Amino acid sequence: MMTDPIADMLTRIRNAVRVERTIVEMPLSKVKRGMADVLKREGYIWNWEEVDARPSPQLRIHLKYGPNGERIIRHIKRVSKPGRRIYRGADTLRPVLNGLGICIISTSRGVISDREARQRHLGGEVLCELW
Repeated sequence: MMTDPIADMLTRIRNAVRVERTIVEMPLSKVKRGMADVLKREGYIWNWEEVDARPSPQLRIHLKYGPNGERIIRHIKRVSKPGRRIYRGADTLRPVLNGLGICIISTSRGVISDREARQRHLGGEVLCELW
């Protein structure tokens, strides 16, 4: 049994980026699907897809690199952990690195980036930050 599947997802992405893999796979869940969708909308990955596999479906993420092979995702960190949940209101959300990075937030309207949360005036649990 895995105690923190979101941290597992972030670790898999971090490790794949370090060895310059183009694809990374992990077990599928609704939150992971939402996080992958945010990463695609914000331009950190090329695409994601669901793969039917046994014993459980997998989420396949196609990682993105620059024209000369430079990393698009340089830093990825879990903020809210199972032992200590971190929540922020819409008025207390600050841009990461003055807008160069993003936070991924789980809200009542789904998983969205901090930019979308500020526009929609939504707060929620801060899942991770990356740049």
